[in-house]
Amino acid sequence: MTTHDTAESNSISDQVNYDPNHLLDALIEKLHLKNDAALSRALEVAPPVISKIRHRRLPVGASLLIRMHEVSELSIRELRELMGDRREKFRISDKQFKPKPGAAPAAPAPSGSGMPE
Repeated sequence: MTTHDTAESNSISDQVNYDPNHLLDALIEKLHLKNDAALSRALEVAPPVISKIRHRRLPVGASLLIRMHEVSELSIRELRELMGDRREKFRISDKQFKPKPGAAPAAPAPSGSGMPE
């Protein structure tokens, strides 16, 4: 088995372990809710968001994870473990902070009091 094969199999096994349904079911149980509609109300998101997460068409984003933390009082680490995310660190791509080629530079902030002269 080559290094490439090992990296690929780890990626596949990570995908197999990822289960957002486990996270959603655990939240429903912890919060003593009836169903996904009640969970969507508790999290203050539209019901289709929960459905898309269940069907793996939408990832659990950072803002939703924070909202889950606020509502459930479970730590972010506990929430991530419930959905099978075992990564120790998150890395943000450098590309997210670089301006797009040809993009206009940001306008300078106005000086003075901001009142018209």
